[in-house]
Amino acid sequence: MSENVVLIIRFHLVGGEDVSVTSGDFDGEPEAVTAIARAVDERRSLVLMRARYDSEAEPHGVVVNLANVVSVRVSKTDSAEAGQYL
Repeated sequence: MSENVVLIIRFHLVGGEDVSVTSGDFDGEPEAVTAIARAVDERRSLVLMRARYDSEAEPHGVVVNLANVVSVRVSKTDSAEAGQYL
């Protein structure tokens, strides 16, 4: 079993603000984008079991309600030019 990579998942909310979560739940960007797209299509929350919000030291389980999310960016770095959008 391969070790999952750490990804930055940035959610852009309807209100115009961004929420960023660091996650080790996926093997790579394509898998993360597929899982997020599936959750949006099925109108369910995204469940992350190894996520950190802000500068938390330890990963925790996080449930993200995607109902108010306009777009999502998934990348290995927190850069404006990097990552896949959903």
